[in-house]
Amino acid sequence: MNKEGRLMVVVLVVIAVATRCTSGRFVVEKNSVTVLQPYSLKAKHDGSIANFGVSEYGGSMVGSVVYPDHNINACKSFDGVKPFKSHTSRPSFLLVDRGECYFALKAWNAQQAGAAAVLVADSIDEDLITMDSPGESSDADGFIDKLEVPSVLIEKDLGDSLKDELKKGNEVVVKLDWSEAMPNPDGRVEYEPWTNSNDECGIRCKDQMDFIKDFKGHAQILEKEGYEGKDVVFENLRQLCVHNVAKSENRSWVWWDYVTDFHIRCSMKEKKYTKTCAEDVLKSLNLPIDKIKKCTGNPEADADNKILKNEQDKQIGKESRGDITILPTLVINDVQYRGKLERSAVLKAVCSAFKETTDPLICLSGGIETNECLENNGGCWQDTQANITACKDTFRGKVCECPLVAGVQYQGDGYTTCKGIRSFWLQLPGRLSWRWPQTLMNARSTLLASALDAAARIHGVVMIASAEEIA
Repeated sequence: MNKEGRLMVVVLVVIAVATRCTSGRFVVEKNSVTVLQPYSLKAKHDGSIANFGVSEYGGSMVGSVVYPDHNINACKSFDGVKPFKSHTSRPSFLLVDRGECYFALKAWNAQQAGAAAVLVADSIDEDLITMDSPGESSDADGFIDKLEVPSVLIEKDLGDSLKDELKKGNEVVVKLDWSEAMPNPDGRVEYEPWTNSNDECGIRCKDQMDFIKDFKGHAQILEKEGYEGKDVVFENLRQLCVHNVAKSENRSWVWWDYVTDFHIRCSMKEKKYTKTCAEDVLKSLNLPIDKIKKCTGNPEADADNKILKNEQDKQIGKESRGDITILPTLVINDVQYRGKLERSAVLKAVCSAFKETTDPLICLSGGIETNECLENNGGCWQDTQANITACKDTFRGKVCECPLVAGVQYQGDGYTTCKGIRSFWLQLPGRLSWRWPQTLMNARSTLLASALDAAARIHGVVMIASAEEIA
């Protein structure tokens, strides 16, 4: 991680399911939906990010909208081989109607038909809601984890307008933009994995554990039947304390190891979901059992447990942050992540929360960054002879900033001009030194520097350049 990109991880687990009277609320996480064509509809709208598929956090997509002439709810497979796959450079966004089946099934059928994204038009006039995947459904088990395309719910009025233009034969082009879906105020990101130690809660728990196992490496780099409900609560509490204690020892990443190992070694199905098994895992990871026991206290005591109460309080939304009601999930900079719990998808969401140019190195790795500097130098200034460029790749794309080379800071707009600044020192024996900058613009600067150097030596003066001539 570079010195500017910093990550703070707060591990939270679901402790209780008791209903509480609070002032919290559910917040719908949104992205922008901008109609680019036809011009008569050109405007920006809100869309609701689905809690399945992979949204392009930090990026955007532009595509042509297609509305099917049958199967408008997309509740059945479409005929043919990828009938909505685009044959141009612009991908196809399939517009479908809400109703008659799961939102996720619509997205799956659209993905199988070749659509690059899905727009679900609401069927009633209402505020946007979050499209969620079905919980425990054998019908959904075969496709939920295979959903890759992003899905967005749009309001009924917008959907009707798009359909009207398409029925007239007009081309409709839409931009889906997630660049500001995650707050990115600075070089510091806080994210909270909200999880549950229960391993028999259907596909969601399977996805959760698959994600923890798969994402563990990235997270560590960024940081460097027959069981009562109370058993799950106790283990959730223990996992919280594992994080708290490990964090106090500057080993917060060990939480990922503990959760992964506990899932493998202490399965409910194998009737090993016990305190003894948990402590065996703690010992194998060299975690201080006494400190963790002190942290958990006595969960069965007839008194409020501070850890549990704090967890319950954090689950309730405040100000712009909504209640944690969809689980498992992540909260990144106080915004809930929506979509598939998959390593690269979550990493993109975390990276999009860094202020541009403060991205840690892992956000600039293969398959993550866009490499926009490779094409036409990103439109930035460059000196091909000296192999110097103002183009700097970022997770979101690129920026044009005059570079710092060999201790010399170039100055300019980064697009058409960058001039190196070189400092010269004149030192007289036994006397003070003088320093002045020289803007290095062309070959004449080199001649001037040589002349100054020769004159200085004739008069017994030492002239020192702070850096080599580089422009």
